[in-house]
Amino acid sequence: MSDDFTAHLKNTLEEIEEAGLYKRERLIAGPQGGRIDIASDGGKREVINLCANNYLGLANHPEIVAAAKQALDEFGFGMASVRFICGTQTLHRQLEERIARYLGKEDAILFAACFDANGGVFEPLLTDADAIVSDSLNHASIIDGVRLSKAKRYRFANGDMDALEDQLKAADADGARFKLIATDGVFSMDGAVANLPAICDLAERYGALVLVDDCHATGHLGEKGRGTPALTGAGDKVDIVTGTFGKTLGGAMGGFVAASKPVIDLLRQRARPYLFSNSLAPAVTAGSLKAIDIAEAADDRRATLARHTKRFRAGLTEAGFDLLPGETPIIPVMLGDAALSQKMAAALDERGIYVTGFFYPVVPKGKARIRTQMSAALSDADIDTALEAFIAVGTDLGIL
Repeated sequence: MSDDFTAHLKNTLEEIEEAGLYKRERLIAGPQGGRIDIASDGGKREVINLCANNYLGLANHPEIVAAAKQALDEFGFGMASVRFICGTQTLHRQLEERIARYLGKEDAILFAACFDANGGVFEPLLTDADAIVSDSLNHASIIDGVRLSKAKRYRFANGDMDALEDQLKAADADGARFKLIATDGVFSMDGAVANLPAICDLAERYGALVLVDDCHATGHLGEKGRGTPALTGAGDKVDIVTGTFGKTLGGAMGGFVAASKPVIDLLRQRARPYLFSNSLAPAVTAGSLKAIDIAEAADDRRATLARHTKRFRAGLTEAGFDLLPGETPIIPVMLGDAALSQKMAAALDERGIYVTGFFYPVVPKGKARIRTQMSAALSDADIDTALEAFIAVGTDLGIL
C-alpha cells in the first residue's frame, strides 16, 4: 500500500477522532443479557445492559441454546455453499415456512442478515419503469437497497402523509408502471412507529405496494409479537415484510423477506445477496426456529417489557431529560452534541450502566443521543439503578 494512501487514511481517522465521532468497541466477556460481563483490566465486571436489541431477553434462552447445540450434532457446523448449489437443508425451509406462518404471509426467503434482505429485495422486483417512495428516516439498508435498484426514487419527510401523497402523485405524473412505498415499521434511532394505516390507505388509493422493514418490532410488538402491521391494524394491507432473527428472535443473525409466493419465488431466482451468500449456519437456523415458538407465546415477557418501558420513560421525563416521544422499548435521550453523548456514556459506564452514544453519521448532525433500549431480561431493580445513574450523571454533566 502506498505511503500517500496510508497517510490519507490516518489523516481521515484523526479528523474523525478530533470531531468526537470515533466509535470504539467494548468487549463482552460472556453471553448477552439484561446484565452482562465486560472485559476490564484483565478481568471482567458486571453492568446493566441498556443498549441491546434483546427485547424479549431471548439471546441466551436455554431452550434456544439447546436447539442450536442439537442442530450442530444433527446438521453440522456450516453449509460451505450457497442455497441453490448445495446449501439448503430441511432446517432452512422449515424456518422460511415458520416465519411466513407467524407473519401471515404465503412464503418467506432467508438472507444472511436483514441488511442483505433489504439490499436484495428491490432490484429483482422493480425496473427503471417503476418507482420507490421511501421515508426519509428509513434504515441505511433500505437506502442502499433502493440505490441498487434501477427504479426511480422518491423521498418523503418522516411520517408526513401529505408529503407521501405528493410523491405518489409525482410518480404517477412521471409515468411509473408500479409504485412501492418503503418504510421502517419502527424507526430504530427514534423509536417511533410508522403510520401504517394511513400509508396503506394511500397505497390503495394510488395503486402502490407497501414494504415494511420490521426489524425493531417482530417478536415483541403487536398481538403475539407479529410486528407493526398487527400493532397498527394494517394487517394484510402490507405486501412485503423484511425482518431479522438478530434482534428479538434469538439475537443471532439472519434476515428474511415474507410476502406472496410470486414475490418470494422471484427473489429466490434473482436476489443477489441470496444467490451469492452462504446459507445460514444450521445452529442459527434451529435456534431461530425455537425463538419464534417462544416469542409467539411470550405474552408474559411482552408485558414485562411494556412495564419497564413505561417506568423508565416516566422516570427520565420526570427527571427533566429531553426524550423523543414514543411508546416502543427504544427510548432516545437527546443531547445534541456528539462529544457530550460519548462523555455521558463513559460516565454511565463508570456507574455500571452499559449504553452507547449515537452521533453523526448514524444520526443527523446536531441530533446526538444516548439510545436506551428496554429488555424483558431486566429486573425492576435494574430499572431503578439505571434511573438513579442517569440522574446522577445528568446532574454532574449539567444536562439536568
